[in-house]
Amino acid sequence: MPSLCRDCDAYVAETIESCSTCGSFRIISHPDLETLSIAHIDCDAFFAAIEKRDNPELKHKPVIVGGGKRGVVATCCYIARLNGVRSAMPMFKALKACPEAVVVKPRREAYSEASRSIRKKFEALTPKVQMLSVDEGFLDLSGTTRLAQAFPALSLARLAREIEADIGITISIGLSENKFLAKTASELDKPRGFALIAKREAEGLLAPKPVGFLHGVGKQLAKKLERDGFRLVSDLQESEARDLIRRYGETGLWLHQRAHGIDNRPVRTDTLRKSVSAERTFNTDIAQYDILEDRLWEVCEETATRAKRHSVEGSTITLKLKTKDFRTLTRSITLPSGTNLANAMFRVSKPMLERETQAGRAYRLIGIGLSHLQDARWDTRDLIDPGIEKRAKAERASDAARSKFGNASVVTGRSIKLTEAKQKKSN
Repeated sequence: MPSLCRDCDAYVAETIESCSTCGSFRIISHPDLETLSIAHIDCDAFFAAIEKRDNPELKHKPVIVGGGKRGVVATCCYIARLNGVRSAMPMFKALKACPEAVVVKPRREAYSEASRSIRKKFEALTPKVQMLSVDEGFLDLSGTTRLAQAFPALSLARLAREIEADIGITISIGLSENKFLAKTASELDKPRGFALIAKREAEGLLAPKPVGFLHGVGKQLAKKLERDGFRLVSDLQESEARDLIRRYGETGLWLHQRAHGIDNRPVRTDTLRKSVSAERTFNTDIAQYDILEDRLWEVCEETATRAKRHSVEGSTITLKLKTKDFRTLTRSITLPSGTNLANAMFRVSKPMLERETQAGRAYRLIGIGLSHLQDARWDTRDLIDPGIEKRAKAERASDAARSKFGNASVVTGRSIKLTEAKQKKSN
């Protein structure tokens, strides 16, 4: 079985435990070492890694990236994870689990800059790059061996060292024959890992795992499958595809394929974003409708700005509310056509907000999401609301003015009121 040293690129045609050239124990061995070409790359604790890179004093400390005491954990380093901290955990619970943790506010631009640098390095290996988020993506390295003068696994080992040296963070790599197995492999050896899975060995690897191990099976689906007698992946493997389809519809076919390691999706370079959203966490719980309405306008404006920046519009608008006991409520409505206008989102979501505030319930968070996205159009018409075309022109004129003269050049009356209220509170 051929082996490759991840630290010095030494290659031997047999299985070894350590490198005779440099003494490293970071060895990858696999029968298909030279032929597997679909990779999933995930940056290790990305936000926290950037914070530690930029502040060496944090290197050996548990670090949590997130909001204030009423916020949630965006991510955390592996030291914090060993103490039970997890992403999306309420901050007060995270600090209870790891009271010595250092909490750092997110620095989006720093993360975006690092992400752009990482993507450039991906694209230097292959034009077939599908970014899933700022810190992970799929690469199809089929046909790159001759140009790179290196088989894909060797190119990826070099890439990992290059990212560590130039950007100052580590990555974990999964290499296989399809996206699902590559993603599965990248989770097997984190952090700073490199794992390979061939399709022929997938069934044996997956069989003893709980169904929740399959990437894409969330907690609720896993519970349902377990109630129905599918506790292990092997239980799915032993079922006929038609039986799973009869029971779960299209999800049944998907479960059958993934349980057998089947995934025919190509690595796409033109993937459209699935959703655009924004949310606000309040310092104190809010029950008054008029105050919540103002906060609703803020997240509608921010969501609209993000949608326009990505040249997309969506037909489904989702209102998100979180109660003081962390229970999340979502209410959605689907429009006949897509929109990326703050006014349209606000008009549609206001009735949903009104219904949820009638009982006087207090909320700690509000958000608006836009999904079922498509490329943005610029001929907004709505037979149900003829006035939308006029408002659309006004909003886009405001967008153009802000783009040319700055965000402060055009401000709505509601935004002025919110700004004045915040200034009074700070004084």
